Amino acid sequence: MVRRHSADRGGSRSSPATWLGARSRRVLGGRGRLRVVLLLGAVLALNTADTGTIGAAAAQLEADLGISHAQLGLLASASSGVGALAAIPMGILADRVHRVRLLAVSVAVWAVAMVAGGFAPDYGWLLGSRLLLGAAVTAAGPVVVSLTGDFIPPADRAAVLGWILTGEIVGAGVGLLAGGEIAAALSWRYSFFLLAAASLALAVTLLRQLPEPDRGGAGWLCGDRRRAGDGDDRGDDGHAHGTGGGEVQEVITARGVAPAPERILFEDADGMPLWRTMVYLLRIPTNRLLIIASASGYFFFAGLRTFAVVFVTQHFHVSQAMLGALALIVGTAALAGAVAGGRFTDRILHRGRTNARVLVAAAGYTTAALLLLPGFLISSIGPALPVIALGTAALAAANPPLDAARLDIVPARMWGRAESLRTLLRLVAEAVAPAAFGLLADVLAEDGTAGRAGGLRDAFLVMLVPLLANGLLLLLARNSYPVDVATAAASDRRSH
Repeated sequence: MVRRHSADRGGSRSSPATWLGARSRRVLGGRGRLRVVLLLGAVLALNTADTGTIGAAAAQLEADLGISHAQLGLLASASSGVGALAAIPMGILADRVHRVRLLAVSVAVWAVAMVAGGFAPDYGWLLGSRLLLGAAVTAAGPVVVSLTGDFIPPADRAAVLGWILTGEIVGAGVGLLAGGEIAAALSWRYSFFLLAAASLALAVTLLRQLPEPDRGGAGWLCGDRRRAGDGDDRGDDGHAHGTGGGEVQEVITARGVAPAPERILFEDADGMPLWRTMVYLLRIPTNRLLIIASASGYFFFAGLRTFAVVFVTQHFHVSQAMLGALALIVGTAALAGAVAGGRFTDRILHRGRTNARVLVAAAGYTTAALLLLPGFLISSIGPALPVIALGTAALAAANPPLDAARLDIVPARMWGRAESLRTLLRLVAEAVAPAAFGLLADVLAEDGTAGRAGGLRDAFLVMLVPLLANGLLLLLARNSYPVDVATAAASDRRSH
């Protein structure tokens, strides 16, 4: 008994898994937060694993079903397009029903869609299964963001969101690596079946392991350590009791930033009609800019993950074995970028930089575009790999501060609907992106002299333009962000 206790405290008998688990809990701030990060990150991972599998099995799909680049892109576009139609209803549900149950049911339907796709005898059947999958996956965005806001205090959101968003990167990597290997060894159908099994397991785990938090921040998981300067009232259960507040609002209030009086809510946000809610959300200046930037960033990422395998194998002439190693390097860089982006943002925010979140996101998008440009132009994988890896890290670093900023500027009772509005436009961008990348690549290949590989490379280069514009766009938000945070805080105080 004594020896086991000694080992648990970090003695020589501790296993690597035990040490890693303890280290993860310390970094994230407690066992409760670790569970939230793992489960919500797994939900995001399934979505990108599916798209990554489509990209990894692109050659098999095109050969087996006799389809073009544009038709391959349409597979990803179909699920995003249907998801865009379902986004607003899912956002309303996220604000009004039991969110964990909603998420679990959506993941289970997701699994059914993957099984249907695995049995597809032709392209039309497979396309139909993507429509069902798109309707199921839409709940993930609004529910994950709403749950994160009610589990995590504002001062730590960017850092924790950085860990949750690594699920997107891990999922894409698993889809590219495992999906590609299974498709090459057996069939692309077995890749779909594997994802379906993982989805069913996750649905059950969500129901058993993830509690439904109180809304409005009353269920904050503040972790095992207390931050100096946090003004929330923690109970013995590690939760923060009360609503509003947080270091972001404290810093802005200390600087004397006044809210916009015409946008302070004096009514119950739950009872507002949908059209008035959407109008209110679009009246928030920073929210408009963040939605555009997010949609543009995901537009590029959706096209990149769909055609990454085809581009790398054709442009750099690498083998399937080397492809796995390259994906591991780039994926690791993206993971590091997402985590570092969130932690760095919270760190400079704690030092009083009120617009830290929009500035870090702006720097991430700009740096990504400038680094990926030479990475796509260089034809040798050796010199291209470092700049592509760094560019991917910069792109991943922009997302955690953006997600945290959206929670800062919207009243807590509207988080689900606000995220559904953002999800609607993001999914429209994701729906257009793969087909647009594929069509542009086909057109440029016909007009150029470098063939299909050159057409895809040129398409990637053209699509860097909106990514670079994102960085400039977010600079416009640095002045409106503090006012919008103060306005959201004032609205939250009115509702309690």
